[in-house]
Amino acid sequence: MLWTTLPGALGVDPNGWWIVVVLTATGFAVGLGLQFLPGHGGPDSATTELVAEPLKLRTLPGLVIVTGLALAGGVSLGPENPIIAINVALTVALFGRLMPRVGANLGMLMAAAGTIGALFGSPVAAALLFTGTLAAIRGGGALWDKLFLPLASAGAAAGTMHVLGAPPLQFTLPTAPTTPLLLLAGIVIAVAGVAIGLIGAFAFPFVHRAFHSLRQPLLIATAGGLVLGLLGLIGGPITLFKGLDQMGELFEDPDAYDPGQLVVIVLIKLVALVVAASAAFRGGRIFPAAFAGAALGLLAHALIPSLPIALCVASALIGILLVMAKDGWLALFVAAAVAGDLALLPWLCVIILPAWLLVSRAPEFRIVSGSGPEASPATADAGRASEPDAEPPPAPEARSNGWFARRPGRPRPSAAAGRPVEARRAHARRGQHEFDLRRACGVVREPRGDRSDLLVPGREQEGRGAAVALHADEEEAVLGLPEFGEAVRFDRAA
Repeated sequence: MLWTTLPGALGVDPNGWWIVVVLTATGFAVGLGLQFLPGHGGPDSATTELVAEPLKLRTLPGLVIVTGLALAGGVSLGPENPIIAINVALTVALFGRLMPRVGANLGMLMAAAGTIGALFGSPVAAALLFTGTLAAIRGGGALWDKLFLPLASAGAAAGTMHVLGAPPLQFTLPTAPTTPLLLLAGIVIAVAGVAIGLIGAFAFPFVHRAFHSLRQPLLIATAGGLVLGLLGLIGGPITLFKGLDQMGELFEDPDAYDPGQLVVIVLIKLVALVVAASAAFRGGRIFPAAFAGAALGLLAHALIPSLPIALCVASALIGILLVMAKDGWLALFVAAAVAGDLALLPWLCVIILPAWLLVSRAPEFRIVSGSGPEASPATADAGRASEPDAEPPPAPEARSNGWFARRPGRPRPSAAAGRPVEARRAHARRGQHEFDLRRACGVVREPRGDRSDLLVPGREQEGRGAAVALHADEEEAVLGLPEFGEAVRFDRAA
């Protein structure tokens, strides 16, 4: 409607200044949602990974609205991050109410795997993505056992997408036998993709800081929409939206674009991705980055026509997606899926190696919490902190001696000090095996500095058994209940 019906009714060119008008209006509408909707549209997508912790349910309506507005308005972000966040939150809440024994972590994995399987049209994507995560979790059982339920969820979702229509990543590219010389060319193209992606990664924090200096979400998103509109006016409609359909347009007639046009498309899409992610729009970075990689691959083919298009595109996708996602499995899967040639897969496994060496120590394409501008009041995290039931941030001196576990916000007199203790929060973050005493599970602080730190977690305990951690002078000992009883009886450590 915004891009066909309305401009036709008004008699305006949808490929001209209409792009600027629509994207500026989209930014304004998204800014209103971020500033006034409950939950402020969820966390800033610039600060989140592809799979994050479950959101509060009251945040979801606002997230749905601002994400829908951005996607319809042509913002250069994909739907993956918001859709995964919504499905994870709903699944965890549903399991918590109907099947509490399932556990939040398993519910989160199943929801995320199902969403990824639907988005990419294959359960292989979810299996590859979660292989590293699940392999790092301590506990018995084979990796395949841990992957079984998430893989079943991803398979069901991918099958549903096949029944409803064509899979999202289904393209037909000309292929040719790969030789060692072509393998070297693929490595060069992948390294070029890494270099272009790293330019965006290094610029990302500065652009994010510049937009968030405006302080108000309404101003940030509106300014971002205006910049995106101007970029779209320069690059044309093919540089708008998430890029999946536009990738198909590129592949329909690769020879229709000369090298100069492809250079503009690659640069405009990369800049638009950085601007959209910096200007508080909600969305993912995988799909627009894949479009930029596809255009870069076509550019390599346009410069050297003897190079196979499938090899060029797959190599460029590997390079740029390694920077965006920092995940070799995801880069390999998307490259192989877009190229559509399984014979390329062994060669891609070699091409990715030098590219990964360049990316492994490079900065993430993400604003890491606590590193700067995302702490401004304009971000959703700050917005949530202003809500009545939000927890205040922990004081810098939160890690001190004398911790004792209790329910949040219920201080009780300290037997040792004779004074009330202060409520704090701690949390075992995803992928960690130690508790962070500054985060989310309830503990209280005794204001004496001469005792060992004691933490008894509640919800975060593993294996349905209470875990106890003692801390004294930076040394920790994790004890089960029998060992803890012996420690108390013989050493009076508690």
